[in-house]
Amino acid sequence: MAKKIPEETILRLSHYLRALLYFLEEKKDVVSSRAIAEFLKISPHQLRKDLSYFGHFGKKGVGYSCAQLLEAIKEILGLNRNWYAAVVGFGNLGRALSFYKGFRDQGIFIKVAFDVDEKKTNRMYKGIGIYPLEKMEEVLKREKVQIGIVTVPKEVAEDIASRLSGCGIRAILNFAPLKLNFSHTIIAKDVDLSCQLSYLTYHLKTAHRDSPKQSSK
Repeated sequence: MAKKIPEETILRLSHYLRALLYFLEEKKDVVSSRAIAEFLKISPHQLRKDLSYFGHFGKKGVGYSCAQLLEAIKEILGLNRNWYAAVVGFGNLGRALSFYKGFRDQGIFIKVAFDVDEKKTNRMYKGIGIYPLEKMEEVLKREKVQIGIVTVPKEVAEDIASRLSGCGIRAILNFAPLKLNFSHTIIAKDVDLSCQLSYLTYHLKTAHRDSPKQSSK
């Protein structure tokens, strides 16, 4: 029976990639688990435990080859090849994501976008073709798109996600403020920005409450 990999471990792998890229830019050929852990503000034990799910890396007392570990993690995450994605909803957020350099750095390329606004569709925008929804199946197949990115209002997000699924898309990154419910055949990741901001405001409030009161003179 295959060992189940914790979701948190998979997410941390992308952080390890970021750290390794930094050390390579700093001309470090070999790096210790402690150095990576300190860069990411985690424990070396956590790093070693995460990597142990996928095999043995590095040499005890020496460390990890930055280049070799980078390539190994890319292969684990499927980033040693190119992936093509489509954005549905070409508003402010959709445009920003379409040109986000971090996607391209990891081999994920936004090939096309879809929108209901006729003023935006049937034209190119900085190299990305914008199409109406009715052309979704045709365009996704032609462009060999594997990932859908949903940036539409929550009222239509379920319908858009179902359309993507019906067109053969099996991986969806959802920015609409609701949780998508799919069978196990669809890989869906919900990113609710308002929830992330609520997490920050909670901790801001807590920090303010716990901070020493300034004495008045």
